[in-house]
Amino acid sequence: MQISCAFATASDTPNHVALAESLGYRRAWLYDSPAVITDVWMTLARCAERTTRIGLGPGVLVPSLRHPMVNASAIAELATLAPGRVAVAVGTGFTGRLALGHRPIRWSDVADYVRCLKTLLAGETAEWEGARIRMLQLPGFGAPRPLRVPLLIAADGSRGRAVATELADGVFSVLPPRPTGPGVPNRRSQLVFGTVLSDGEDLASSRVVETLASSAVLHYHRVYLLGGSAAVDELPGGRSWRKAVESYPADERHLAIHLVQPDRRHRPHLDSLIRPGMLVGTGAHVAKLIARYRAAGVTEIVYQPAGPDIERELHAFADAAGLTIGRRHTVCPLAST
Repeated sequence: MQISCAFATASDTPNHVALAESLGYRRAWLYDSPAVITDVWMTLARCAERTTRIGLGPGVLVPSLRHPMVNASAIAELATLAPGRVAVAVGTGFTGRLALGHRPIRWSDVADYVRCLKTLLAGETAEWEGARIRMLQLPGFGAPRPLRVPLLIAADGSRGRAVATELADGVFSVLPPRPTGPGVPNRRSQLVFGTVLSDGEDLASSRVVETLASSAVLHYHRVYLLGGSAAVDELPGGRSWRKAVESYPADERHLAIHLVQPDRRHRPHLDSLIRPGMLVGTGAHVAKLIARYRAAGVTEIVYQPAGPDIERELHAFADAAGLTIGRRHTVCPLAST
């Protein structure tokens, strides 16, 4: 099983990806949510220039954000900068659309987009919005076609897995993995959150709580989106979180929902922050949790470091996952580029 990492794309992400490469992470996936974080393609290009081995790609692209030709052209240029290292994941959109005031798109639209994207990368003529289109770039303007890059679909439900089975090389999941079986692609990348405890550190320490806070916000948001007010009210501190969100005007609520933190005064730390599927504990315990994912058929763990010290999280998880065995424990230079 491969051990990779994911980042909420930021200006210093190229430095963190360079560190991840030095620690032995297989791939770095960067989020695509332009209203909330910085541009994924510009940052991936900078990552390519800082690294030589680690795989790179957007995880995940949201079709409605860009014309398929725009993403095809960006993929081709990234493949030129990082030959043999590019993979792409596509989904219906979570923060990438919700922060713009729109719900995720339909799976049928994702399938149409992926078909068009694959046709363009193959160097063939596609049809989009009633027009026939083809990549016309001459040599020197991106990787030559046909261009083959691994393509994954971000999906946890049956409809998304069906799209992945038909059109993609695998699935990129967020929810705890399902057992292998019919309709479950062989290539299974699993996004995970968590933190490795330092010696003697308590689960309720301020560092742990701050590190897990970002995943808690995503969890509250997801529950609110899928289950509504009643569902989020059942979470520890959920009612106060919902009231804070709903204090904003209805037509601007989507501008605040990603920024409102669960109120620590109204919730126990562990009940609201640590959930099934999270990798939290000592290094030995996290290693056991990783082994469970392997046993469940996951082929790539994608760990998202968070909190105030991304470098610390990358080092600690690499140790727990066994990446640093036999490696020199040196810090990769993090000078600005």
